[in-house]
Amino acid sequence: MAGMEVEEVKIIGLPMPAPGTLDAKVTGLSWDREKIVAASISEVLPHPNADRLTLCKLFDGKREHLVLTGAPNLYEYKGIGPLAKPLIVAYAKEGAQIYDGHAEGLVLTTLKPAKIRGVDSYSMVCSEKELGISDEHEGIMFLADDVKPGTPLVDVLGDAVIEVNLLPSFARCASMLGLAREIAAITGKPLKLPKWDEQPPAGKADFCSIEITEPKNNPRFMAGLVRNVKIGPSPEVVQRRLKMYGMRPINNIVDATNYAMLEMGEPLHAFDYDKLVKRAGGKPVKIITRAAQKGELIKTLDGVERKLDTFTTLVCDEAGSLSIAGIMGGEETEVTEA
Repeated sequence: MAGMEVEEVKIIGLPMPAPGTLDAKVTGLSWDREKIVAASISEVLPHPNADRLTLCKLFDGKREHLVLTGAPNLYEYKGIGPLAKPLIVAYAKEGAQIYDGHAEGLVLTTLKPAKIRGVDSYSMVCSEKELGISDEHEGIMFLADDVKPGTPLVDVLGDAVIEVNLLPSFARCASMLGLAREIAAITGKPLKLPKWDEQPPAGKADFCSIEITEPKNNPRFMAGLVRNVKIGPSPEVVQRRLKMYGMRPINNIVDATNYAMLEMGEPLHAFDYDKLVKRAGGKPVKIITRAAQKGELIKTLDGVERKLDTFTTLVCDEAGSLSIAGIMGGEETEVTEA
C-alpha cells in the first residue's frame, strides 16, 4: 500500500502463518484447539493449606476437574456452595503453551504437573495476559455465558491484529475508515461504509455555549449532550476490540468515544455534565478552546500533573482547563460510575 508499511502482524489465538508467507514480523500465541478450551466453573472451594488459593470444580466439555488458582476475582465465590450460574472461563490443559502471567513481558511456558501447597496442579484457568490478549493479570478472564464448555478458545476469541506503520504524510489513514478508503482506492475494491443516521436531533442546543479563541489552531469544536445514561461496563465485544487496539476499557461512555475515534479518526472526549454544571456555579456552562499559558498545569486522567507550553491547545470552561485537546482529558471532569 502506498505510503504504508505493515510493521507487525500479532496473532491472538489463530494458527501461525506458514514461514515466508508474510513479509512482516509475526508475533503472538497460537492457542491449541485441544488444550485451550472454554470450561464452566460450578463451585469454588477453599484451598486446605492457603488462604489466597482456591480450588475450582470445573467441566471442560468432557469431564470434571479440580483446578487450583490464585485468581482474586474468584474469592467472592469461595465456600458459598454450588453456583447458581456457572462461570465460563478459559481453561488450559497440561501441555498447553501460554505466557507466564507473573513474568516481566511475554515469556512462553508449557503447563506441566506441579504440587502447590500440598495440592496437585496439572492445568489452569487463564488470565488475559497468559493468553496474549492484554497485559491484564489481576484475575482470570470470564467468557460470555452462552459459550459451550469444550469449545476451542480460538473459535470464541481467536483473531489477528495488523499493526501498520504510517508515514507522517498519511495521517488520513489513522483510523479504520481511513485505512479502508486507502485500501479500496489501491485495490479497486468497493468501500463498505457503516450505516449511520446523518440527521442530527432537532432542537436548540442550550446546554452549553462554545467559544473558539484561536480558530487557526482549532477551527471547529462540537459538543453534544447525552442524558439518562447508566454508567457501567461496555459489552464484551467492545472491550475486546479496544484491548486489541492497545486501549484499556473504562466504562460504556468513555469506551464509546474511544471506539468512535478509532473508527473515524476524530478525537473525542466525554465530560461529566453534572461536574461542568457544578463548576459553573449556577451560570450557564461555557466551553472555551484556547492555547495553554506557558507553565500552566493540568492533572490528566492518568493522575499525572502536566506542565504545558503555549503550543498546546486546551478545552476549558470558565473555571479552568478541562482537557488537552485531542490528547487526554482532565481528572476533574472524567465520567465515572459515582
